[in-house]
Amino acid sequence: MQPQQHRTDFVDLDDEVLADRATDGDVRAFEVLIRRHTPLLRAYARRTLGSTDELDDVVQETFITAWNRLDGLEDRRRVKAWLMRILSRKCLDRIRSRRDHDDVTELEVAAPSDAAPERVAEAHSREDAVDRALSALPVDQRRCWVMKEVLEYRYEDIAEELGLPTSTVRGILSRARKNMIRLMEGWR
Repeated sequence: MQPQQHRTDFVDLDDEVLADRATDGDVRAFEVLIRRHTPLLRAYARRTLGSTDELDDVVQETFITAWNRLDGLEDRRRVKAWLMRILSRKCLDRIRSRRDHDDVTELEVAAPSDAAPERVAEAHSREDAVDRALSALPVDQRRCWVMKEVLEYRYEDIAEELGLPTSTVRGILSRARKNMIRLMEGWR
């Protein structure tokens, strides 16, 4: 009866206390963090990867990385945001490594229904132009743009994931969009 009571006590603890205990090597405290945050991480990974094949692997990799780097987490009140950042990077790495994508910035543009060769060539040309334009953006603009326009994140999700204020994300995206328009001007 006593061990069950101890387990219940752990479930009632907040993330900060659990992270402190896990940093000291308490595996049970980390297990509670895993159980608490796995549903959110799985939902986020499913949305990002668009597939359930890699879902459990990427969530597991996230928790392994978190366990190994837990002592580097300075603000233990923000465990959830920290886990989401790790997961986001893991998901982006998965997307980049897919054989059918050279880069996460590659956008699939649907071919016209008539699939006329000139329309297909135009779609490929547009994809190449977008890829070149994204490559020319500063890293923060490229990450925000891809998260918003390709992965369809909300501003608040991007802000939380990158550890930035929402207003900063809006500013970065505004600059990214202006730069994309300028960089794509030659394609039009």
